[in-house]
Amino acid sequence: MSKLVDLSHLWNIHTPPWSGYPSAKIWYFQRLQDAGVVSQMIETTLHMGTHLDAPMHLGGRGDIAGIPLEQLYGDGVIVDISDDVGEFDIITPEHITSKIDVRKGDILIYYTGWQRYYTGMSDQNEETYMCRHPGGYLEMANWITEMEFKWTGMDCGSGDHPMNTSIRTRRPDIRKDFEKKWGKSVEDAFPEEHLFCMHRIPFPKNIVHVENVGGDLDKVGTVRCKIGCFPWRFEGGEAAMSRVVAWID
Repeated sequence: MSKLVDLSHLWNIHTPPWSGYPSAKIWYFQRLQDAGVVSQMIETTLHMGTHLDAPMHLGGRGDIAGIPLEQLYGDGVIVDISDDVGEFDIITPEHITSKIDVRKGDILIYYTGWQRYYTGMSDQNEETYMCRHPGGYLEMANWITEMEFKWTGMDCGSGDHPMNTSIRTRRPDIRKDFEKKWGKSVEDAFPEEHLFCMHRIPFPKNIVHVENVGGDLDKVGTVRCKIGCFPWRFEGGEAAMSRVVAWID
């Protein structure tokens, strides 16, 4: 018998947005004493909490509603690489394949350990979570495409290395920390033509990813199982907040 495991973060007023994006606004539109019913409104970007990016987020043609159910659910692997990666590290296919057999067409979720820095978690630190996490680069992006994964997911604010995103210019202090650790400039480590490559290489092939995977991910370990991601059926949407679930024997 399979056990359902929730891999989604709670969503609330404290949910951290992607770096540089505005925080969510949540308010009561109607109160019980005024209208006999409770109604709420939210104003938010789509890249809040556990969410699925659609191909059109990076200029592709597919929206959230265009991702078929067959792609959102299926066989896959959850891989714990938290002992092998740390601050500013580059995630490679070897980190995954050394732990478990991965098959073409799988769903892939990898746990880096960065979940613990997410808002409300044990070592809460939004700066560390969003701006100092490990991330994939060209080797990982090309491998994901070659493996024809249905989608990938990670417990980080982005699938890309933070210094290969807009954070490199938004946070020059963190950029200096990276350059001190690596002994090279950001431009040498991540040339601008490869910016956001974890989005720009797989997405045109309709291989998208879920960022900020959470919930009980830290308790799962490395396992093959059924995995599903369930966004709302959002026509014209470039991303959508989602519920991610694993069915583990």
